Amino acid sequence: MPSTRSEAGTTGSGRWSWLAPDPPRRLPCGRAFNVALRTLHLGAFGMLLGGHVFDVQPERLLPALGLTVLSGAGLVGLELYQTLRWLVLVKGLVILTKLALLACVPLFWEARVPILLAVVALASVSAHMPARFRNHALLFRRGRSAPAPLLACDRSSTSQAI
Repeated sequence: MPSTRSEAGTTGSGRWSWLAPDPPRRLPCGRAFNVALRTLHLGAFGMLLGGHVFDVQPERLLPALGLTVLSGAGLVGLELYQTLRWLVLVKGLVILTKLALLACVPLFWEARVPILLAVVALASVSAHMPARFRNHALLFRRGRSAPAPLLACDRSSTSQAI
């Protein structure tokens, strides 16, 4: 068994250090993938939201829905590739909250536009909050650090959790 943190990751056990490596993994061309997926995601979700606002037939919105789901899954995949610790950071929990809201759309179809607008508001606020809040690990104690950003040049996300 490894004796130092750098050899084993945060916990010192094999499986956890593979799932949540310390430091987090880097993906070659991660920034390019992130920008491309985020652009696709924003455009597709914008079309989907607009379609619901203007009461477009649901069948006509399926391509936008598909692109939104696939690009969103890709963005989550990029984050999870780094480390599963992303799930307990504020930014990961916000994504899970947005997914829970989106799961309510089929159940509360008549309220779909306010639900989708709430998702947009949550996304906007969380994307622009200071990194010290976005990267705060809610479920960790004693100030364990949040994962480093996926993108090497993203200086705003390098702060540690409180």
